[in-house]
Amino acid sequence: MLLVTGGAGFIGSNVVAALNDAGRSDVVVCDILGHDGKWRNLAKRQLADFVPPAELMGWLQGRRLDAIIHLGAISSTTATDGDLVMEANFKTPLRLLDWCTASATPLIYASSAATYGDGEQGFDDDGSVEALKQLRPMNLYGWSKNLFDLLVADRRARGEKLPPQCVGLKFFNVFGPNEYHKGTMMSVLARRFHDIKSGRVVQLFKSHREGIADGDQRRDFIYVDDVVRVVMWLLATPEVSGLFNVGTGTARSFKDLIVSAYNALGLKPNIQYVDMPEQIRGSYQYFTQSEVDRLRHAGYNGGFTALEDAVDAYVTGFLNRTDRYR
Repeated sequence: MLLVTGGAGFIGSNVVAALNDAGRSDVVVCDILGHDGKWRNLAKRQLADFVPPAELMGWLQGRRLDAIIHLGAISSTTATDGDLVMEANFKTPLRLLDWCTASATPLIYASSAATYGDGEQGFDDDGSVEALKQLRPMNLYGWSKNLFDLLVADRRARGEKLPPQCVGLKFFNVFGPNEYHKGTMMSVLARRFHDIKSGRVVQLFKSHREGIADGDQRRDFIYVDDVVRVVMWLLATPEVSGLFNVGTGTARSFKDLIVSAYNALGLKPNIQYVDMPEQIRGSYQYFTQSEVDRLRHAGYNGGFTALEDAVDAYVTGFLNRTDRYR
């Protein structure tokens, strides 16, 4: 039996789909469905159980699991309730870490590229205590994720007992099917798709930095299928532990992303560049690019989908269909 927390969410539901496709029907999801249609992410799936987060630790008592994939979190970079974020993003994974340690259960958990802050110190996934202490996340979400990474790193450095497999994954800019419930936290491609398809102009930010063209602000965009492949590889490779970036290693522009969507539909791009709001100009990230050497050195050789191919798969296989769900 496998437990996926956050299993009704974006990445989580894609992991559940992959597990089902691999023949696993003994998948348990822990999540909150709410009223925003998130249940549709699981509408095609088979589950062994569904557990509300408040009941999780009681549900775990006396159970044996093959692994826990912990993806549940408050992932909004604009969250401001510190106590709520700490409960969800630090205390809950700490309880799961302790449970997995005591029961010798593998644990794969989601960290985040938000831990790198403005990126001025680079994007090296050095999992040492010293390196993690140098990071300066720019928001509450990133700070809470780095705090948990630090706790795991400290236990590892002290030689304290950990789960037999303990892996943290720093996801970069993930996009793909089943992200529709995320509202403003959806990828810009999903948010702007109806504008693209209908011929309405798509607005992107102008550049306010010398030497960078309008729309050429860059991110490490990674298709959710690539993320899922990494998770599935880790489940099949229990000897691998550590903290790893999960990105393509190649930064691409927002313009590239949107133009790829137009191309997937056979349409001429219609992009307008608008001034970036003054209140975010000083803190806006112009570049993120993961370093993926550690993941490759650990043995992962699954590769990553080129942006144009990923956008085409997303647009033609999901966004431009009546049924957009996996």
